[in-house]
Amino acid sequence: MNKTVGYGIALLLAIAAPFFLYPVFLMKLLCFALFACAFNLLIGYTGLLSFGHAAFLGGAGYVTGYAMRDLGLPVEVGIVLGTAFAAAIGYGMGLLAIRRQGIYFTMITLALAQMLYFVFLQAPFTGGEDGLQGIPRGRLLGFISLENDIAMYFFVLALFVAAFALIVRIIHSPYGQVLKAVKENEPRAISLGYDSDRVKLLAFVLSAALSGLAGSTKAVVLGFETLTDAHWSMSGLVVLMTLVGGLGTVIGPIVGAILIVALENKLGDLGNSLASLTRIDWFNTLGDSVTIVTGFIFIICVLAFRRGIVGEILAKVRPAKAR
Repeated sequence: MNKTVGYGIALLLAIAAPFFLYPVFLMKLLCFALFACAFNLLIGYTGLLSFGHAAFLGGAGYVTGYAMRDLGLPVEVGIVLGTAFAAAIGYGMGLLAIRRQGIYFTMITLALAQMLYFVFLQAPFTGGEDGLQGIPRGRLLGFISLENDIAMYFFVLALFVAAFALIVRIIHSPYGQVLKAVKENEPRAISLGYDSDRVKLLAFVLSAALSGLAGSTKAVVLGFETLTDAHWSMSGLVVLMTLVGGLGTVIGPIVGAILIVALENKLGDLGNSLASLTRIDWFNTLGDSVTIVTGFIFIICVLAFRRGIVGEILAKVRPAKAR
């Protein structure tokens, strides 16, 4: 009941948010939060560290952008095609990598994702280093214009809520319990008759598809897709979001995504404000030092919050409830 009330309050705040904050920034937050939740489904509940998720985010964005801008397809079809492309790439990548474990699995996913990065760099429809520009938002169901930021925000919010509900359902389903069993003790799960490779492959494909949904939505929101989303550094960024928020928790990745994206977008404004108040010119350089600040936050979380922000809170709340 407490979780239901919490989710209800969070939904009400999300509905009210675009009337007080910049809707495009909020939509970007939702896209990255979904990306982090999708990644957490793989690493937090299956125990697989992938460094190739940027390929799903960027690849889906390119496919959606090309389908909508060059083929003139509606926004629903474009997002579905982008998500399906990410799922297909995830299936192929998973078949090659899923039989390996630990660092070998991570390196295979990184290598395959970088191969796709160079394909996107050279492919004519992606625009190369200039990116895919001018992606239209189109009309939802043929008559609801998404050029309006508020209408677009509620469309993105609906997608996020549906995807988040699916992730929660997966986690608490019998399949989710099998995922946890494979993560905790794979040999024992195999001895009980579970095909661990098939279980992990399905988790990989689901994570890839949801990451693709985030990438497709992000491309429509911003109106462009660039190589930044397909670069390996984006895979590192989603790892950071998940670890800072709380690995293996439901809302931890959302908290981590909000923290990291807000820092990236608002750190420069904060530095300018501090510089004007204190008259210290060094604060003006904060906007160019995002990676240093996020790295510092990561170090603090590793040293002081080993379970992440949400993980540490839950670790303190649960014993109190038990008492």
